This record gives sequence, structure tokens and C-alpha cells, in this order.
Amino acid sequence: MKKLLMIPAAMLLSTAAAAPRISAQSIIVNPTQPDLSVSVRVNKDSSGSGNPTYRVGENITISTTVNRDAYVYLFNVDANGEVTQILPNRLGGENFVKANTTVTFPRPGANFTFTVGEDLGLNKVLALASLTPLNLDQLSTFKSQQDQFATVNARGQNQLAQALSIVVNPIPQNSWVTDTAFFTVVSQNPVQTGSLFVGTNVANATVILNGQRLGTANATFSNIRPGTYPVRVQAPGYRDYTTTITIRAGVTTNLNVDFAQVVTPAPAPAPNQYTLAIRSNVTGARVFIDGREVGTIQNGGLNVTVARGSREVVLIAPGYRTFVNTYNVTSNAQITINPAR
Repeated sequence: MKKLLMIPAAMLLSTAAAAPRISAQSIIVNPTQPDLSVSVRVNKDSSGSGNPTYRVGENITISTTVNRDAYVYLFNVDANGEVTQILPNRLGGENFVKANTTVTFPRPGANFTFTVGEDLGLNKVLALASLTPLNLDQLSTFKSQQDQFATVNARGQNQLAQALSIVVNPIPQNSWVTDTAFFTVVSQNPVQTGSLFVGTNVANATVILNGQRLGTANATFSNIRPGTYPVRVQAPGYRDYTTTITIRAGVTTNLNVDFAQVVTPAPAPAPNQYTLAIRSNVTGARVFIDGREVGTIQNGGLNVTVARGSREVVLIAPGYRTFVNTYNVTSNAQITINPAR
């Protein structure tokens, strides 16, 4: 989304029981059901469940409501993966919202407008509400005193979700919640083709439409002739997802795929090979054994096959002190690593 200023007259140890869930549809979701709630809307869809169309350069307003006093953070992810932090900003966009009130950006009477950009396709607006202020220093920064919007380091909804997972990790799980609104950007001129947005909860997924490879998921594919087509979405280590979709002229069809990982029996360890089960509550932490990266912590742990003998284990995660220790592996073993901040 592009920002266009127009002067009308003038010119983490977490207390959470489960990790935040990355979702193809909603970007990031609290797996619990806190009594805090937030809603986000665009001005062409008061229900929050639609996918209205905006033409390039058209004005748009975004509103948010909470049921309790909360700090609200708004982000937009456009069709090409550019992430814009809408709130907070330096245009009078304070992000503290009182209970049962609605805040609109731009606010009524503001001397500027907010317009959609030139990247055609599906946009997702994410609202994250928290009972306490969040530290976004590792996600977004104001580069100078003149910047009106913060620069976001993440690109695409997966990187945004992963970064926000780290941001909310230190706070109580029942103190934050999210909501997502959708809109599609189309060209100024009438079009005779349609578009397809495919979102997934994993990286490097491939989209195949009617037997032809379109490209990598979490992107919008344009200039597709109207019709009904078979779709296959593939990702390494996951079962293929197949379905049928209908493309309509001038409309972006939204397909979201939440992959379930294929569970395969672990091969029997080779002689002098053992399973080292590494358990940690820091989701996404990178694990190194003897200087070689072997994976990341997911769902509370990571199982690694290692040779018998002394093994150096290193765990690295943003916001945490690097953990380093050496273990003498003589059998299958489990270690628990909860690094300090």
C-alpha cells in the first residue's frame, strides 16, 4: 500500500501455554480465546467478512474497535508482499483505543488521504490488539524524525507473522488478539481476466493451475482467463493440497492453504547413532550442533540424530541470550533449553 499525502487546500520467556499460530488466512492467531477482542474494517465492507475492490489511487479508510482499553497495531500486506505499518504513525495516528470506541485512519477531518497503491491483487489488513504496549523495535523503526510511517523489516505475511510471534511471546497469552480484513486492488481500466491469490502457512510452496506451474505461493497471480480450474499446491515435507477454483473477470479469487505436516516413522538409527530430543519454549529458535545448523524449534522441540560422543549444542533466538553447552551423547537423550533474555 502506498502512502499519499494530500493537503486539500494547499497541495521473550512466555507465560503462554501455546505458541501463536501462523495462519494462511489470518496471518497470526492467538490459539486461546481471550476475553479481549478487536475488529478491523475497510470503508467498503462494514461486515469485515468480504473482499471489496478498490481501484489504483482510490482513497481508503481503515477502522478498528476493541471491547477493552488496548493498544492497537495495524499492518497492511499488499499483493507483492510489501508490509506497511499503518498504526502507530506520526500523522496523529495514536494507537491507544478506548473500550467500545472506533478509531478510523485517516481520522475524520484529517488534512491528508490514504490511497491504495499500484500493486494489483489481494491485500490483508492485520489488527493486533494488546492490553500493554508492544516493543516493535526489531520489526519496524522510524528512520528519521521526518518519517511519518515506520519502515517494516519483514516482507510477506509469513515474515510478518514470525516477527509478531516474537513480539507477543513475552506477554500473557490472554492479553492479545488479532483480526484481519481483506480488499483487492484492481486497475483503473476494466479487465477481462481475473487473478488468484494463494496463501499458505509454510514457505516455498508451489502453485500449479490446470497442470501449469504459476510460481511460489503467498502471491497474487494475474491475467488468468475466467473459468474453472484444478489447483495443486505442493510444499516439501507436506501432503499436496488439491482443489478446484473458479476465476472470474475483474475479481481476485482467494485460496488459503493450511498445510498439515506429513508424519513419517523415523528411520532406525545407524550404529553409534542416537536421537537427541531438544525441548524449548522458544518457537523458531535456530539449533546448531557442532557448528552445523540442524533445524528450528517447532511445537516445543526438535529431534536430531547425532553420533555418539561429545556434542556442542547452540540455540539462537532474537531477544534471547545465545545458549551454548556440551553434552556427552551415549544413548537416546532429551535436553531442555529455555534461554534467558
